[in-house]
Amino acid sequence: MKTILSAFVLTIAATIAYGQEKPMPLYPKGIPNSKPTPATYVEKTDANNWITGVSVPTLTTYLPEKGKANGAAVVVCPGGGYSGLANAHEGMAICREFNKIGLTAFLLKYRLPSDEIMIDRSIGPLQDAQMAIYTVRKNAKEWGINPAKIGIIGFSAGGHLASTEGTHFDQPVIDDKDNISLRPDFMMLIYPVISFGEQAHVGSRENLIGKTPSQAQVDLYSNEKQITTNTPPTFLVHAEDDNVVPVQNSLMFYDGLLKNKVKAEMHIFQEGGHGFGMNNSKNKGEWFDWAASWLEENGFLSGK
Repeated sequence: MKTILSAFVLTIAATIAYGQEKPMPLYPKGIPNSKPTPATYVEKTDANNWITGVSVPTLTTYLPEKGKANGAAVVVCPGGGYSGLANAHEGMAICREFNKIGLTAFLLKYRLPSDEIMIDRSIGPLQDAQMAIYTVRKNAKEWGINPAKIGIIGFSAGGHLASTEGTHFDQPVIDDKDNISLRPDFMMLIYPVISFGEQAHVGSRENLIGKTPSQAQVDLYSNEKQITTNTPPTFLVHAEDDNVVPVQNSLMFYDGLLKNKVKAEMHIFQEGGHGFGMNNSKNKGEWFDWAASWLEENGFLSGK
């Protein structure tokens, strides 16, 4: 089995060397929490790499250039309000940027919550995020990854997913017979949806837990309420004038991290709005450079 997996990874590496990244199924043995997919439920990718109708989640490996890998890895979760995936500027571009600083990146195409394809839509995306961390950590040796340097980054609703994974890791919603840790070693949350309370992005909340959720569900997925002393170190970026996901989402999460003495760094742009991806056109500051410095300061860029 190990030989087969190693050969599979080597095949992916050879493909990537020619500038192509190849997705692999997240669940080779069957997708949990799923119903038979209706014929009308079809995955589509438009000209801008906006993906909808995801019923088969995948993980796409982006390997750094030979000799540049430092043993760290990151799972990348694009945003899209839990209704689609902004796969270009919050996915592929981010993976390639991480490759430049030596991280192996894994682009997660996660299922979008839907009663049509899921038994319980509220846990579908989280299952995929947990399975992504599980897969990377379980196969870390084959990818040349240090299993203690595996993080997650998310944008907007992808930030909600990443922060859910980073605060709910001790509540597995996947089969973890091998007892592999589902805890990311670091989190990076970029203009994230955090709260499902008064400061919620209503579309993300309704898509995940419906229009009439119980207070218990609202509290469960308000991730500022789920922070503990074991929450991973976190890097946050937001714009003050974000009129889609209020900046209070990041502020509340940062406050929770401080109260629990979790290492954290936050950058708030004066302007920038929402969904700017890698480059905020309203500011000359490059948040990814700050993120790289933060990773280095926390020991994620040094050695294997």
